[in-house]
Amino acid sequence: MSFHPEPELRGHTLVVTVSSHDGRPVLDRHAYASLARTLNDAAVDDEVRVVMLRGLAGCFCLGGDFSEFLDATKHRELIAAVTDMFRMLATFPKPVLACVDGDAVGVGCTILFHCDMVIASRGSTFRVPFVDFGLVPDAATSILAPQKLGYAGAFRFFCLGDTLGAEDAKALGLIGEIVTQGSAEEVTLARAKQLAKKPVAALLQTRSLLKGDTDVLCDRIDHEITLFQQALQDDTTLKRLQRIARLAA
Repeated sequence: MSFHPEPELRGHTLVVTVSSHDGRPVLDRHAYASLARTLNDAAVDDEVRVVMLRGLAGCFCLGGDFSEFLDATKHRELIAAVTDMFRMLATFPKPVLACVDGDAVGVGCTILFHCDMVIASRGSTFRVPFVDFGLVPDAATSILAPQKLGYAGAFRFFCLGDTLGAEDAKALGLIGEIVTQGSAEEVTLARAKQLAKKPVAALLQTRSLLKGDTDVLCDRIDHEITLFQQALQDDTTLKRLQRIARLAA
């Protein structure tokens, strides 16, 4: 079994792997808490000028850990960890780049809406099946997705739940660059290196101006997670999730 690589500082770029600590391409409550701690430390570390999120080989992230959705004893800790991580991501003061090579599903996709640049391999795919699961989107994407994709694009992506290939995702505005030569990680690291060489104060101030009021995002994160938690207490939703989990097993 493969295991979760520790964050690695390459020059002034902190490379962070999005996965569980036992090597699965999903986020459980421990992974959310770890990501929040990593971002919190990176925010105050002057050596870190850029953060790059990547997945395991051949897969960015398949979403949340279904077993925790179905275990009510874990809901309180899960909701707290998810909220802390999303709030940290929404308010993070430094550039965040995402390197996507493979599938980005659910939270593995909504994380991308907080990234300043998303660079993907040609074979990458993107899907947000929340509505199919009886759940609502997370990570303040009910604000960020219409801003980035337009209302019609966001509605189709979230409510139909279709899988997008890299070309369609780029045309919609979800990703910014498709890598056709070399690896997505090499290209993303090169972009991060470009950013890390910029005057730090000017870069951070410009990013802050472009981002705008993050308090609005944090309020929406709290509202979304409340609706998400309520859905996990609904018998019909739980039966649907159990059925999906059996089919995926």
